[in-house]
Amino acid sequence: MSIHVVTGAYGYSGKYIAGRLLDQGETVRTITNSLSRPNPFGERVKAQPYHFDEPQKLAATLRGADVLYNTYWVRFNHRGFTHAVAVENTIKLFAAAKEAGVRRVVHISITNPSEESDLEYFRGKARLERELVDSGLSFAILRPTVLFGREDILVNNIAWTLRHLPVFGVFGDGMYRLQPIYVEDLAELAVREGKGDKNRIIDAVGPETFTFRGLVEAIGASIGKPRRIITVSPWLGYCVALVIGKIVGDVFLTRAEIEGLMRGLLCTASEPAGPTRLTAWVGRHADSLGVRYASELARRTHRDQPYDQS
Repeated sequence: MSIHVVTGAYGYSGKYIAGRLLDQGETVRTITNSLSRPNPFGERVKAQPYHFDEPQKLAATLRGADVLYNTYWVRFNHRGFTHAVAVENTIKLFAAAKEAGVRRVVHISITNPSEESDLEYFRGKARLERELVDSGLSFAILRPTVLFGREDILVNNIAWTLRHLPVFGVFGDGMYRLQPIYVEDLAELAVREGKGDKNRIIDAVGPETFTFRGLVEAIGASIGKPRRIITVSPWLGYCVALVIGKIVGDVFLTRAEIEGLMRGLLCTASEPAGPTRLTAWVGRHADSLGVRYASELARRTHRDQPYDQS
């Protein structure tokens, strides 16, 4: 029986990766910043802190592990967490994995990363890919676009907006594309790649490609809240996002996320990596999707609460 270490197993994608490994009879540990968060797996998953400032302790946490599944990242810069710190910490994590003798690393990245990008999110992800490739560790790099599932933020909050506002504004023409992937499909892919030994980089995209306008229309139709869709400038859209963020006490959307969407960075020409269609999933969850706002900041600040209830 192998030992598998999953970062953030109490969170979103990490929880589904850990669950699949446990279902296969594997031994699972997690490294997390949320030691006080309720453990959805009970005694089956032991938790340790990251120890980023103590490399020897971090390596000791990983010693004996066959595979490290890395989901650690931050969505945007804020007080207490930044992309720059996330990059620095992840490099420490890779170094610790090598020192500990971890056989393979499965790393969650993003579609279309580039070290030349002016968007720090995509630039940071590209840097980490290079660091992992250069480390000499066996690796699989998975590049998802938008994840959807029970703990999702983007799709849920589109539905929440449709439930609460009479119109929905899209940036520009709304014809930029994205390919959402179901979190369970990403987890299955990650676990499968953890068993391999060939170095691989995979675009983890779903089977449906939407324009952003089309995605909003599909969600609205499924939840019974079709709304008039209006075109707004990116600047105005960002201002509205700031206002919504103030109302709900969250960062609703960032300038960088708007730019990434409008540049088509959440779409590739690759074959689907998972079979689950977002339209089918939304249809099955139409009664609950968007009923409650999903707050990124609450999940990061209320670490003593279940992830999907923060």
